[in-house]
Amino acid sequence: MSNSKVVVVTGVSSGIGRAAALQFSEQGCRVFGTVRNTATAQAIPGVVLIQMDIRDEASIERGIQTIMAQAKRIDVLVNSAGVTLLGATEETSIAEAQTLFDTNLFGLLRTIKAVLPHMRAQQSGRIVNISSVLGFLPAPYMSLYSASKHAVEGLSETLDHEVRQFGIRVALVEPSFTKTNLDLNAPQTVARISDYAKELGMVSKAIQNNIQKAPPPEGVAATIVSAALGARKMRHTPKGEASLLAKLRRFMPATPVEKGLRKSFGIA
Repeated sequence: MSNSKVVVVTGVSSGIGRAAALQFSEQGCRVFGTVRNTATAQAIPGVVLIQMDIRDEASIERGIQTIMAQAKRIDVLVNSAGVTLLGATEETSIAEAQTLFDTNLFGLLRTIKAVLPHMRAQQSGRIVNISSVLGFLPAPYMSLYSASKHAVEGLSETLDHEVRQFGIRVALVEPSFTKTNLDLNAPQTVARISDYAKELGMVSKAIQNNIQKAPPPEGVAATIVSAALGARKMRHTPKGEASLLAKLRRFMPATPVEKGLRKSFGIA
């Protein structure tokens, strides 16, 4: 075990983060998974749970120092923790947008800043940021979530340029619909504007239908493990819909892609 990769995965209470932490453990890695409350978190075989709130800089520093005290190094950081929000852009309050970005972008940035000094000191490391197909495609009624993932993509590409001189590389994983509680129980904006109600209702129903038919998080988790431990490349899309959407975005004209997207969200 002393030669095993030391992996830190944020947000392992459920969903993609939990599945990824378990698969890293099954690969023989020494895994630390972060949760906001260790007292209520469900144990994961082979994973040490660390109390850490990525919205709180002091909490992150304590968590990373605890990991360093036990493992002496961090080889892989997987930024998996995230939140979502459904509603029209006009309905979204600034406070709601700030809360979403505080987790999806600034939480990721806080964690990276806490880990990078240790990776620079050891002159090696891999950072895997969990984005979304909405990081390169628009999505009706999910503008702030999509904006946060676009921001994660830009941060990741820039960061990779900056840290490769230290033997550190950055990768993105871009899943599509995945059957997790995060998506099934997606919060909606508090404000409601009646003009959007009909279309928002159709989009909400389409999202729920897509999630119910979506694969479980284990497939995304396998892609994360490959991005962390395999040959390095910037973008990794899980097999199935995510890979198809990436190809369509790259090779198809914008108009048919947009029409297909609207159809998938029930507003063709």
